[in-house]
Amino acid sequence: MLVLNYFFVSMNVIFFDIELALLCFYGIGGVLQKHQLLKQGILLFGGLAVAAIGFGLIRSKIEENQEVKLNESIPKIIVSAFMVTWMNPQAIIDGTLLFGGFRASLPTDVINVFIIGVALASFIWFTGLAAATILFRKSFTMKILKVINVVCGGILMVYGVKLILSFIATLR
Repeated sequence: MLVLNYFFVSMNVIFFDIELALLCFYGIGGVLQKHQLLKQGILLFGGLAVAAIGFGLIRSKIEENQEVKLNESIPKIIVSAFMVTWMNPQAIIDGTLLFGGFRASLPTDVINVFIIGVALASFIWFTGLAAATILFRKSFTMKILKVINVVCGGILMVYGVKLILSFIATLR
């Protein structure tokens, strides 16, 4: 059951990750270029959300026998996977620029092969993370988990501040 829960979560993240890649690759960049206010909103509110998530991670407390919440409802897991992907403005903006640039530079006959490779890479990455978590979950001490939270939280806070500064730069 543990393995199924981890892979259920990873399959949801994979779904939304591939969905985001497809939309970035096939045209969300045009929408962001045409609607400056939408881009600014993504930068500002996304930056605030990312910074708040990072701050929350840094402040979080790790309990001795804390287990992964495997009893979460299916809708809550799906919403969390959606939020991790679609509420990440850095992923939307970078994905749009990166995938838009790749699409423009690729010969027409390899465009679909490229995006299939991106989807396959997402699948391999997130199932690999789930497998590693399952295999090494007993090795994660409270101290290691706290270090992971602080490092990840710090990175998220830096990204959040960067996004807010990018928003401010669009106002000039």
